[in-house]
Amino acid sequence: MSNASTQKNDIFLPYMRDVVRSEQSLRELNLMWRMIESSAKMNYLAETKSILQTMTATRAGFDQLELELVSSLVHEKCANVLVEIGTKAHYVIDIVVRNLYERTADVGFLATDRDLCEFVAGIQNNADAIHARLLAYRSKYTVYDEIMLLDRDGNVLVQIDEHSEVEGSIDPLIGQTLASGSYVESFRATDLRPGKDKALIYSQRMLHPQTGKVVGILCLCFDFEQEMQGIFKSHRDPDERSNMLLLDSDNRVIASADALWVPVGSVVPVNRSGSPRLMMFGGRKYLVQTFGADGYQGYMGPPGWQGQVMVPVEVAFLEGGDRSLLSLDPAIVDGLLSHAQTFSPPLYKIMQAAETIQRVVWNGQVMTAGNIDNQVQLKSVLEQISETGNRSNELFSQSISNLYETVLSSSLRGAEFMTHLLVDLLDRNLYERANDCRWWALTPALRNALAAPSRTEAMLKNITGILAYINSLYTVYTRIFVYDKSGRVIASTCLAQKGEDRAIVGSMVEHDTLASVLALATEQDYHVSPFAATPLYDGLPTYVYHAAIRHPDKPKTIVGGIGIVFDAAPEFSAMLHGGLNGKAGTTAFFIDRSGRIIASTDQARPVGDLLDIDPEILHQKNGCSTSTITVHDGRYASMGCTVSNGYREFKVSDGYQEDVIAVVFESFGEVRERRALGNRASTVIEHNSLESGGRQFATCFIDGDLYAMPAERVVEALPGSGLLPVSMGGVTGRIGMLALVHEGEEKTFIWVFDLGYMVRGRLSDITHTSQVVVVRNGQQSIGLLVDELHGVPEFRDEQIRPSPFALETGDTLVPSIIKGNRDGLLIQVLDIDYIYRALEGGEMPCMPEDVMQAAA
Repeated sequence: MSNASTQKNDIFLPYMRDVVRSEQSLRELNLMWRMIESSAKMNYLAETKSILQTMTATRAGFDQLELELVSSLVHEKCANVLVEIGTKAHYVIDIVVRNLYERTADVGFLATDRDLCEFVAGIQNNADAIHARLLAYRSKYTVYDEIMLLDRDGNVLVQIDEHSEVEGSIDPLIGQTLASGSYVESFRATDLRPGKDKALIYSQRMLHPQTGKVVGILCLCFDFEQEMQGIFKSHRDPDERSNMLLLDSDNRVIASADALWVPVGSVVPVNRSGSPRLMMFGGRKYLVQTFGADGYQGYMGPPGWQGQVMVPVEVAFLEGGDRSLLSLDPAIVDGLLSHAQTFSPPLYKIMQAAETIQRVVWNGQVMTAGNIDNQVQLKSVLEQISETGNRSNELFSQSISNLYETVLSSSLRGAEFMTHLLVDLLDRNLYERANDCRWWALTPALRNALAAPSRTEAMLKNITGILAYINSLYTVYTRIFVYDKSGRVIASTCLAQKGEDRAIVGSMVEHDTLASVLALATEQDYHVSPFAATPLYDGLPTYVYHAAIRHPDKPKTIVGGIGIVFDAAPEFSAMLHGGLNGKAGTTAFFIDRSGRIIASTDQARPVGDLLDIDPEILHQKNGCSTSTITVHDGRYASMGCTVSNGYREFKVSDGYQEDVIAVVFESFGEVRERRALGNRASTVIEHNSLESGGRQFATCFIDGDLYAMPAERVVEALPGSGLLPVSMGGVTGRIGMLALVHEGEEKTFIWVFDLGYMVRGRLSDITHTSQVVVVRNGQQSIGLLVDELHGVPEFRDEQIRPSPFALETGDTLVPSIIKGNRDGLLIQVLDIDYIYRALEGGEMPCMPEDVMQAAA
């Protein structure tokens, strides 16, 4: 084990109670192996020489396995925590940047509103009407807690926050905004928002609608505190063991999920590299993950802002109730475990080490079978080996299972949280679309044009220009169009053509859509077309958002409508790919309640296809998240899914219902036709079956069933990975050769036959558990491939019965069975002599190495 691993263990192990318990159990067993080795040395007999060699190998392997298990558990648990808090930290800054990008577009559009510009320029002075117009805007875009109009000197002309009256300002943003041709983003204390320590304001200068001179300033004040608390409430861990933060460029906290824990204004340590190290803050040690902005549509957010999550190390590794393997199909558990080398190399390495130790113990027991007459000391050593070996196997199995569950739980939690993030991004994005169509429907020029008895070319050109300007700011739309009360389109943009789209002008809006728009009761209402292919989006499926345009003097009279075509394909794709963050072997989908795909990262499953998914997932409640291990596309995969739950009033209280489900699959490897390994708990031989005076049998698994061979006929077991395939034809089921290497002897090779083929008539898969049992007939030896080793128990003669399926001649593969555990366990006894007669067809001596090389 490296110094780095040792150091990591020293740092983190004290906080991992379950790993500490495993380590203590391993050390106790290690001590027992040392005591057995000492006992064998003190009671030295000729027969104990090979046992001592076995003990030395076992103890060395045990020492290494103990280190590997503990280090791997520590590593995986640290990695899991860092991935989990890293995903959340990345989400914090990502969602903030996406949200604020919309604000940069809003302020650019609203600052050109003609009514507002005329008021600030002094062309008209109806302050009440302007106040009502700003309130109408605020009712659509509920993310703002204040909207203000100022003149060039900073005097406040109109504001909507009645709880914070401000007469004027000397804030530097006044001069900065007047001098800027674009928006100005400010986040600090300001006299414009005297009740706040800091305010996030988007300001833009306003121009005289006739002369183009700068006449004043529009300020949109983002409700920063409420928005951040909404993010924290939705995505902080339910147990509140960690704290989500938003930091500025100086690593100072500007928003905290728990301000009593980490106060706003605190300077905190950051970990942008994601390294597994502890960081001190406020007298506590933390694991920390920090991420800067990736940007959205070219906008990087306020300079230097960062998302961060901190979790105290003393609670970071608390054991939860997640037992991922308990509810899984055993075939999936076993099959997925066969891919451990791919998805968790440390797990695979430990599994190999455990198999090695199990094989060493098994070999130690078979070495002396039949040689224990009147040798009490030797028998005592062997019993200790057997008992400690069984305990070791159980502990290894449990430790490997713990590591396995740690790896799987991380994948499941990651997939589930990712889908939670994805549907939240989607609802937040589409919330803005619902806002935009309703606000733009209030544009005076559009209302006047549609209310006019007739429309001139100049009027239509002006409308098209307004739509084109809007579309240049809001690039998530491929088209914005206006239609009259009959449904005829009178003006349209097409972002792909960077201008007017005359092909659509003159066409008719669908009858059902028009009827829905004309039925909208208030300016707060809107209509969204179902997600389907439409000529408005080049025949591709998307959502089209509609709002009614009302008569300027008769608000209840609808004179037409506005439609905005969401650029669904790239926008949804960007959400899905951004959520996956380039993770290999992972696919993501948005689907509707029927399983129809709305967006996909899987080229084999395009938009419009049905995703084959458990119907229960399609009927989950809004906001519900689940995860499981499943089979997807013939591969084992973790699957996470979350049903959308709306954002603010969108899909919550505004009357619009369109549920979307995010689904993520993380693939681990192809499904394998796996044999069911025996259930260790159900095949443990009870102590009352191990009474003295019986016969010893070497037992093994084939397809989950136990088979036994007379222990005195067994030489040893060797790993199946050492098998050398040889294509020479011959006996069916002969699958290769295996080298035998013994101290002081020449290397020899034996033929290996597939015992599973004899039993089932189908060749076995060779996996990490596969073993070759070497059996002898006189001076001849052959190898038998089995699925897994079991033990070397002892049975009395009365427990051994003739097989009901044995031939009268007795010439059969399984002539007898053993009834163990009070007849609760059946073990089939193999006839080694029959196997030799059936497979050899004559003598088959061990082959020297030079003969094997010549054959190869």
